[in-house]
Amino acid sequence: MSPSEKEVHVLMVSAAFQGHLNPTFNFAKRLASMGVHVTLTLTEEARHNFNVSTKANENSHNGNIQLEFFSDGLNLNFDRNKDTATFLASIETTGAKNLSNLISHLSKDRNYSCMIITPYVPWAAEIAATHGIPCAMLWFQACALYSIYCRYVCKTNHFPNVENPNETLELPALPPLEVRELPSFLLPSCPPYYKKLVWDFHRVLDKIKWFLGSSVYEFEEEIVKSMASLFPILTIGPLVSPFLLGEKEGEGDGLSANLLKPEYSCLEWLDNKPPNSVIYVAFGSLTELSQKQIGNIATALKNTNRAFLLVIRKKDAEFPRGFLEETKGRGLVVTWCPQEKVLMHPAVACFVSHCGWNSTLEAVTAGVPVIAHPGWSDQPVNARLVQDVFKTGVKMRFGEDGIVSTEEVQKCIKEVMEGPKAEEFKKRAMELKVAARKALQNGGSSERNINQFLTEIARNST
Repeated sequence: MSPSEKEVHVLMVSAAFQGHLNPTFNFAKRLASMGVHVTLTLTEEARHNFNVSTKANENSHNGNIQLEFFSDGLNLNFDRNKDTATFLASIETTGAKNLSNLISHLSKDRNYSCMIITPYVPWAAEIAATHGIPCAMLWFQACALYSIYCRYVCKTNHFPNVENPNETLELPALPPLEVRELPSFLLPSCPPYYKKLVWDFHRVLDKIKWFLGSSVYEFEEEIVKSMASLFPILTIGPLVSPFLLGEKEGEGDGLSANLLKPEYSCLEWLDNKPPNSVIYVAFGSLTELSQKQIGNIATALKNTNRAFLLVIRKKDAEFPRGFLEETKGRGLVVTWCPQEKVLMHPAVACFVSHCGWNSTLEAVTAGVPVIAHPGWSDQPVNARLVQDVFKTGVKMRFGEDGIVSTEEVQKCIKEVMEGPKAEEFKKRAMELKVAARKALQNGGSSERNINQFLTEIARNST
């Protein structure tokens, strides 16, 4: 490891959600490749429901990654996505005790230079303090979201009354945002258990020494600069699969998390399509579209007369009459796909996405223009980043009923694929693809920040 010749051990803690595990695993692999010894501490659900295997202990990056698990206090069959309130309450109480006991056991054999936590387990910062371990937070959303949350909880003058959804606010380095576009965790309609996460984040701010952003400095330069005098954040991304960065994935590391089984046959289907011809449509692992919205999107895809790959997780989804028959051969519908490989396929022209941060990063890193169909949480802000900051695509307009019309879907597809700005979208996407790869190469912005972080935590090693 370049920053220090000392042996550095870090402890990473994450709950078992697909969108959380992916960036956590990718950062763990990055650290391990730099000679850091990583203990990945996950809730038991990761081992059982995501097929995360302890085989990683034997092979992952020359043995530099070790997996440990702790119980969140709930039965493995409990649906944590459906009853998030019970899950968050249990992991903060019973889970916290189990994690602390596990750390006490692990600390007998090694000295941890740092404990890296994620935003859904903010209370873990207090456990780190109890054990005398310096704490970092892996912020796996955009730096823009980090800026919004910090300014909100610190009550800066930039925030209006969030009771009025039509009110507009202007934050440093961000495009003007309507209150309705803010992260849903800040809105009055948000369930109390999510609001508690926000204030728990505020409560532990002073216990976190490093904030590590999964973004790229060149993507959000002005936003990162705007946080320097408040709570600085080090960009260390993009935390995506090495495959998207043109790197070779470590063989036999066993370190991946997939709750859903991808249908790899879609790659063979793409092989038979011309370059830049296919509309890829997917909405992440959690989003469930209404039947009406599915119908509008399907009708729009049919009307474009273009090839499309549509990922619909809803098992009982009903398409408009004749849709599958009329688009046979031109379109393919699957329940899940290997998204990274799809985005890197030359046949893919654009990505109709919910704009979760992982998907947004993957699209930008792959150089694919985006058509944003945001839902909740950070997605509306990410959609605005795509349209107004990255300038790699457009954001769909929702109707008063909260549904995007067939005509709007068609208009956005046409705008990105053949409109006056189509070439500009593609050019900009390719520029950010190059920037993403350079960031993690020798001398790149993210590589420098990771080295700075490692140099600082190495001082805590013995």
